[in-house]
Amino acid sequence: MQPRQFLDQYRHFAGLDFARVANHHVVIVDAHGAVVFDQPLGQTDAAWRDFERAVEPLRPLAVAIETNNGPAVERLLAMKIDLYPMNPRAARRFRECRVSSGVKDDALDALSFADALRTAGHDWRPLGVEDEHTKHLRLLCRDEMQFTAQRTALVNHLQAALNEYYPTALSVFDDWTRPSTWAFVLQFPTPQALLKKGRRKWENFLHANRLWREKTAEQKLDTLAAAGKAFSPTPAVTDAKSVLAICLAKQLITLQAQLDEYERLIAQAFEEHPDHDLFGSLPIPDGKTKPRLLGEIGTDPLRFDDADSLCELAGTAPVTRQSGQTRYVNFRRSCCLPLRNTVHWLADLSRGKCLWAEAYYKAKREQGKSHQTALRCLGGRWLKIIHRMIQTKQPYDGDRHMRDMAQHGSWVVQLIPAPA
Repeated sequence: MQPRQFLDQYRHFAGLDFARVANHHVVIVDAHGAVVFDQPLGQTDAAWRDFERAVEPLRPLAVAIETNNGPAVERLLAMKIDLYPMNPRAARRFRECRVSSGVKDDALDALSFADALRTAGHDWRPLGVEDEHTKHLRLLCRDEMQFTAQRTALVNHLQAALNEYYPTALSVFDDWTRPSTWAFVLQFPTPQALLKKGRRKWENFLHANRLWREKTAEQKLDTLAAAGKAFSPTPAVTDAKSVLAICLAKQLITLQAQLDEYERLIAQAFEEHPDHDLFGSLPIPDGKTKPRLLGEIGTDPLRFDDADSLCELAGTAPVTRQSGQTRYVNFRRSCCLPLRNTVHWLADLSRGKCLWAEAYYKAKREQGKSHQTALRCLGGRWLKIIHRMIQTKQPYDGDRHMRDMAQHGSWVVQLIPAPA
């Protein structure tokens, strides 16, 4: 949009410096930059009703805010006010442009946002109203990812504790994200307790937790029998660290129960989503990646101008820095981290299901790119396919995609081995 068109579209421009507990602050300027409204805004229903009545004569109104979610955003969208979210880094730069001394207060921040929107807002994208199904799915998936990260931290903490007094337990089990390993710590919290209960109890534990394998069972039992030779000789260390290990194991069991509930809710929300079939057609076996992709990308065909903007949001598009005769292409750090991680899993999992994806990955590796870089390149290619799926509302068809690549002479097709 041209600057003149943008100024003609709105009569006034507002900046809202939001607060999580205290009052927000709102400054509204006209098309010439003169301040016409400068007041704090409480977080009560009455304060928001008063604000809505106060700004009614100032419509059409655009608001710049340093976030794209939260109660303040929901309130403004409900008032049908055009909202322009700002990147925190960009907001800091606009503030420094206005006052270079480092002075900072809520009113100054709000004024900087409003003036930035007035002068540079023609290049910004307004925040669209998201459908409830996608929003619900995205929030569930993000919370589930945070709980998974907490589980990883607790598992690392538990392994560190066991390494100090109980290395036998670490050598018996490989995957410490399984509840059976935490149950082992609760049932046999110390090497002394393990040896005291005897071989019959060990066998019963392996059978009860479906860990008995004919080829490895005897080796596991022999390792457990040698627990008396590999433990901390200091009783103080064993007593203290065993208490810590038991506490961590109990926390992990409780957390895993909540994660199982989240997985059930996410699967249900994904199944009930109107565009389930669109993202469900992606050729990946993992049940978590598809809901996460749908929640982060959405299915609004107008959200992204092109596939490149989607790649920039996901962090698969590099950043080019050029000055004079110097030119660098660097890793993009400013992006949506949950989407970046999800696209990484999409690229990695698709290699086992799509011949072209594996061929593309191997070609990038042969070019000297690292594993992570090759997956990032493959993820960018998948995002272009997903963007096309959203535009056409057509599910992914692997055979059709192969035919299209062959028709257009794609170099990837030439790398795919012929079927035996």
